[in-house]
Amino acid sequence: MTILEQLTAEFHLQLWQVENAVQLMDEGNTIPFIARYRKEQHGTLDDQVLRGLSERLEYLRSLEKRREEVRASIEVQEKLTPEIEAALAKAVTLAEIEDIYRPYRPKRRTRASIAKEKGLEPLALRIYAQEADSAAPLVLAEAFVDGEKGVASAEEALQGAMDIIAEMISDNADIRRRLRNLCGVVGELKSQAAKPGEDSVYADYYDFKEGIKKIADHRVLAINRGEREAFLKASISLDPVRAHNVITSETLEPGGRSACTETVRAAGADAYDRLIFPSIEREIRGMLTERANASAIRNFAVNLRELLLQPPVKGKAALGLDPGYRTGCKVAAVDPTGLVLETGVIYVTHSAGQYAQAKQYILSLIAKYGVEIVAIGNGTASRETEAFAAETLQEARGRNQEAAYMIVNEAGASVYSASKLAAEEFPQFDVSLRSAVSIARRLQDPLAELVKIEPKAIGVGQYQHDMPKKELERALDGVVEDCVNAVGADVNTASPSLLSRVAGVNAGLAKSIVSYREENGAFASRAALKKVPKLGAKAFEQCAGFLRVPESGSVLDNTGVHPESYAAAKALLEECGCSLKEIRQGHVPDLPAKVEAAGGIAGLAARLGVGEPTLRDIVRELQRPGRDPRDDLPPPMLRTDVLKMEDLAPGMELSGTVRNVIDFGAFIDIGVHQDGLVHISRITNRYIKHPSEILKVGQVVTVWVVSIDLKKQRIALTMLAPVKS
Repeated sequence: MTILEQLTAEFHLQLWQVENAVQLMDEGNTIPFIARYRKEQHGTLDDQVLRGLSERLEYLRSLEKRREEVRASIEVQEKLTPEIEAALAKAVTLAEIEDIYRPYRPKRRTRASIAKEKGLEPLALRIYAQEADSAAPLVLAEAFVDGEKGVASAEEALQGAMDIIAEMISDNADIRRRLRNLCGVVGELKSQAAKPGEDSVYADYYDFKEGIKKIADHRVLAINRGEREAFLKASISLDPVRAHNVITSETLEPGGRSACTETVRAAGADAYDRLIFPSIEREIRGMLTERANASAIRNFAVNLRELLLQPPVKGKAALGLDPGYRTGCKVAAVDPTGLVLETGVIYVTHSAGQYAQAKQYILSLIAKYGVEIVAIGNGTASRETEAFAAETLQEARGRNQEAAYMIVNEAGASVYSASKLAAEEFPQFDVSLRSAVSIARRLQDPLAELVKIEPKAIGVGQYQHDMPKKELERALDGVVEDCVNAVGADVNTASPSLLSRVAGVNAGLAKSIVSYREENGAFASRAALKKVPKLGAKAFEQCAGFLRVPESGSVLDNTGVHPESYAAAKALLEECGCSLKEIRQGHVPDLPAKVEAAGGIAGLAARLGVGEPTLRDIVRELQRPGRDPRDDLPPPMLRTDVLKMEDLAPGMELSGTVRNVIDFGAFIDIGVHQDGLVHISRITNRYIKHPSEILKVGQVVTVWVVSIDLKKQRIALTMLAPVKS
């Protein structure tokens, strides 16, 4: 089976789809461009499927490369047989290929290699053959006693031969495959306390065991971290009797009539204990970790996608509050476009006098700049700042100044504020004030602000700091890229950080676009992008459809219609009796009806010479030029009052916002400083494998309080409505 055929089977696609998608990738096209503007060629696969296809393609190509390297190495040794060739061709994982290569891989000096240097390999082969009429192994060994070679006795010769046999058994690919499979089915992951009697967050794993086949990924990650932090000792356990039965079934001659059989059995037991099981244990631990990492990265990617695509709060001046105790609460007022208007510091946790001054300052900012929304970071002193904000906003309402607040996850704000990027953007502000600006802008436009932050620093993951850096960055960068291109970017206002995530635009090119914009004024059209230094034809092809130019004389430049389809868009309007001027003015709400009257998508696509998926996209874009897909989502939940944990009671019904979705549940912001946890078993009445089947970050849900633990600061919630008596 070829790589393309394997991809076809794994992704349940048709061969032509895979062939065309792979060809487009190999030609250097970006995933967002392929997903959006080459739908006819791959059958409308979405960006996530295409990205999965790309990653799997890379793995299979690497696997094929390793297969050829191993084949060539064995061939150079003149040991390549038809059987080895067939086994290599059949191997579907890297582990299987390495098992085959193990006997032929250059080895460090081992007990077996030392025994071979002493000339004991013929003895080992004779014992391993287990001939029915063979003499006892010790008798056979007497012929190999040789003082010059360092073999002083028959016992030493026999031990050397057994070392060779043990390595032969250890190098047997079939034995390793069977033991690996057995361990995967009936083996267990165990953990115990490394420091008995010492309390820690890993107490649940101080005497723990669970089958490898069913252990949850988050438990694997917890045990791994506990082991790294020296609170746990972890190991794999496998029934030794069943394991030895696997080895004997592969190594002992049926009937066991040879005098050498028990020696081979003993060598097999030694091979298992000393060579095979330690290796299998490392492999299984590695497999569990790899699987758990992949699951955690997928979960993080899903959460990040939902967070980035949260609807912006447009057209409202905002106030950002970055809470703090000793250094005070940093304040930043920004206009509806995110431009910084004023910054300051207030003290809400010090004296009554300073508290009153802080209130008057915030009220003056609300009045002065028409602030309608307040974003409060969820870090240190957030509880006190929230209470202060709720009280201040209530007083503002008494002055006919309506404003509401929202707790914003400030994860990564400190990373951004101390970055080179933030220093370039706000050289006049210190680090703490930059954080306040970032917090305010996160509420106004989450995507535009969060792209400035390293994705793994955004707190919607699970054990993200334990993940392999390369795989995590690749997955999260893909999510950011997909989100930015799904929304599009205004080429005349977008930051370099946002532009660098547009398909076909790297960091250097993003800076060139901004520099050109600053030197020559706003872009008047998409075509003007071609004047940017280093922005060649290929880059323009990839990025043009994702960049918006609201100031352009052509409404098409402010849509997702690609320049290569402008002629088709104009022809479509002509067929429907419409004009671009009417589209700009929003006078064609019934465009789909006009399309149907003109022959429908199929008929028009044939006449215009474009694909049906492309024509559908053109119609959708012309209906709402300049549309932001995030505007179709429910708005974020803003609050005007505050709750304390002491205000909660079991059975209380509340509205909350999903902050993070993890393997075993979801954390919900219910307007209390501490997020509550809805366990997976309390999300729905039906069985679900993962909470993400029901919940997503930013979703507003109704929950009921199950219990409150003030000492541990824990709130248990349920989404299952209590039965009324």
